[in-house]
Amino acid sequence: MKVPLLDLKEQYSAIRQEVESSLKKVIENQDFILGAEVTDLEKEVAAYCGTKYGVGVASGTDALILSLKALGIGSGDEVITSPFTFFATAESISVVGAKPVFVDIDPKTYNIDPLLIKAKITKKTKAIMPIHLYGQCADMDPIMNIAEKYGLKVIEDNAQGIGATYKGKKSGSMGDIGALSFFPSKNLGAFGDAGMVITNNEKLAKEIKVLRVHGSSSRYVHSEIGMNSRLDNLQAAVLRIKLRYLDRWLEARRGIADFYGQRLKGLPVVTPHVGAYNVHTYHQYTLRVKSDQGKLMKHLLDSGIERRTYYPISLHLQECYKSLAYRSGDMPESENAAKEVFSIPVFPEMTLEQKRYVADIISGFFC
Repeated sequence: MKVPLLDLKEQYSAIRQEVESSLKKVIENQDFILGAEVTDLEKEVAAYCGTKYGVGVASGTDALILSLKALGIGSGDEVITSPFTFFATAESISVVGAKPVFVDIDPKTYNIDPLLIKAKITKKTKAIMPIHLYGQCADMDPIMNIAEKYGLKVIEDNAQGIGATYKGKKSGSMGDIGALSFFPSKNLGAFGDAGMVITNNEKLAKEIKVLRVHGSSSRYVHSEIGMNSRLDNLQAAVLRIKLRYLDRWLEARRGIADFYGQRLKGLPVVTPHVGAYNVHTYHQYTLRVKSDQGKLMKHLLDSGIERRTYYPISLHLQECYKSLAYRSGDMPESENAAKEVFSIPVFPEMTLEQKRYVADIISGFFC
């Protein structure tokens, strides 16, 4: 049996008629850039995430870059973040001229460890950028307390976490600003690159709207240097349809996670730990194996089950960050996780047969 990590074809088949009807309307109107669909999506996503404002942009990476720029963070500044994440998190900090300062992770949740943040704060520190990795919120209360004490901004990298909650609050709504990715493989995915910035701060929302169109507040008048990061109407139309199904899809993911948790209990694999304060969305269902990770991953692949390591190289050890002078051993929890974790299929359309097959193949490896 073949079991993919994600089956977007199955997802599309269930909503095909609605999506095609919506796309047809956009095409017939010939209204493609920052049109009515974008405006409506911005309102709907903001409402879903519990914020006052949403600003559609071209990608999740741009959402991070524009967030940093809107907060005035640039050359000579430092931003504290986690090294155990997709490269775009640190890249966005570097792109605006600031320096990423890495803090190791909590080995249970794989999110930034708040207890280690204070030691990395300097006079140059301007912000903290926690990541809600795999669909589970970072421990935000201590992060927000530290930010308030030291006068720092908080940018939530919510690329993987839409719909997750922390003590009843939606991910992306707790910091000064939140960045969303609608990359096709995300729990809420477009038909290409797309992203959004969410915030409760009207001034920041207005600033990002200017920055996303070349720093222009009116046609051909440029008050600052911005960038081209406009969300198009076609992507917004797709996302508006999918947003209506998101909670249903997230519940299905949680059901799969519960199934795996029961079937893999007692095996020498570590299943996802969910903080008592969190509701997980399982953008990824990530297992951890202290030994034989490579052999188990090969066993899964040989059995037709797609699996992947998110992420095999901790960012502080990436070639492009040699100048930061980090060494192997500086972030032990992140480095160990990179060697031991891997994700297995989890998507709402999984059949009972597929779930059983994945669980049985993993169980069979240890028997």
